[in-house]
Amino acid sequence: MISKKASVGNAIVEGTAIIYGESRIGDKSYIGGYSIIGYPSKETLEKMYLYNKNPAYEETRAPHYLQIGDVDIGNGAVIGSWCVIRSHVVIYERVYIGDRVRTGHHVLIREDSRVGDNTLIGSGTIVDGHVVIGSGVSIQSGVYIPSMVVIKDNVFIGPRVVFTNDKYPPSRRLVETIVEEGAVIGANSTIIAGVRIGKRAVVAAGSIVTRDVPDDMVVMGIPARVVMRRDEYEDKKLRYEKASKTHDL
Repeated sequence: MISKKASVGNAIVEGTAIIYGESRIGDKSYIGGYSIIGYPSKETLEKMYLYNKNPAYEETRAPHYLQIGDVDIGNGAVIGSWCVIRSHVVIYERVYIGDRVRTGHHVLIREDSRVGDNTLIGSGTIVDGHVVIGSGVSIQSGVYIPSMVVIKDNVFIGPRVVFTNDKYPPSRRLVETIVEEGAVIGANSTIIAGVRIGKRAVVAAGSIVTRDVPDDMVVMGIPARVVMRRDEYEDKKLRYEKASKTHDL
């Protein structure tokens, strides 16, 4: 189902997809089956008659099935050109997706998030609203990104990385976490709320980052501590890539 208010360019939309509200989808993009674009936020749903006191509904207790007109609600989402949104992806309203963005399957991107051009978001990743993701970012599968996280351009985030936004959960104060340009975060790392990971910094796999990471430094451990510089890391990576089949460095 496609909202009458939506604008779909020269794109491919599988028949089982749903496009809500004033969504816009650019040319040459692909929207996979069972995906939902522009899914209404809580505020929009509360405006629907089903969620208000409706005497007729209260009297009959009849179920309400989604009708064609119902998908016209909400602000919709913006999907750029040459994007690939694979099956079972849910993108909420007021999300902006740039050009040439690719997702895996079962990705969730909540409202008021922004994703830059040429970014990859792996299967099972959750972007939990009010998140900024830059261009050229590679997010592997199963990553959790809550609100108030800013990920700048050309960052690599390994699988199962978890960001947090609350130092004393559950509190009433959420804080911003920032990952600067060119940083690398290894698999299964946890980033504690409020830290800044510097430009070209590297977080080793399995680390727990509890304090700011300086630019061009590599940190490792629980809690993460500086172990080398980025240039040393790059030298080791180069030797690893050139290693023989015996993996002898």
